[in-house]
Amino acid sequence: MVRVLVVDDEALVRSGLGAILGSADDFEVLTASGADAVETTRRHRPRVALVDIRMPDVDGLTLLRRLRALSCQVAVAMLTTFDMDAHLHEALRSGAAGFLLKDTEPAELIAAVRALAAGGTVLSPQVATLVVDGYLRSGPCPTARARVAELSGRELDVLALLATGMSNAEIADRLFLASGTVKDHVSALLVKLRAANRVQAAGIAHKAGLVERGGA
Repeated sequence: MVRVLVVDDEALVRSGLGAILGSADDFEVLTASGADAVETTRRHRPRVALVDIRMPDVDGLTLLRRLRALSCQVAVAMLTTFDMDAHLHEALRSGAAGFLLKDTEPAELIAAVRALAAGGTVLSPQVATLVVDGYLRSGPCPTARARVAELSGRELDVLALLATGMSNAEIADRLFLASGTVKDHVSALLVKLRAANRVQAAGIAHKAGLVERGGA
């Protein structure tokens, strides 16, 4: 079972998202307000947390940083009705594993949570366009190229596919590797790139020119 925490200060939103996720038989769903989220996470150790980016009690970005500082390994994706650049880039810089719009279709939301639980990253299509276009507009970055130069050939292969949004399982299928081997490569390249998560690693890959627009 994948334990999922939904964090929102509106009870109606929490119950609605909880009902959608609870329809999947492999999820155990918890809900909390922003003020209760850290303690709930400490107590129940969810694998995935979906956090509203705008809450009156605790700002979603502040909560993201607090959850990331905990010893438990929780993948945090931000939930919003907005796809604003300022929030997006700050969330990604703070280690968010994804960014989802609240009007995401139920089946897509469930699939996104499964991807997060498997160690992947998720971006709603509108958000993915902002991220990729932003990196492409900025052009290749010498710093990113220098970081990428530290990777082995196989790590470069994994990073290029990771940057297109593939999960570990999909990368393993493409490269004819075991999923555990891909997981080890991802862990190693995150350390070498000094990236907090896969989203940041993907950003570095784009800035280093590893991913063409057509492949992103």
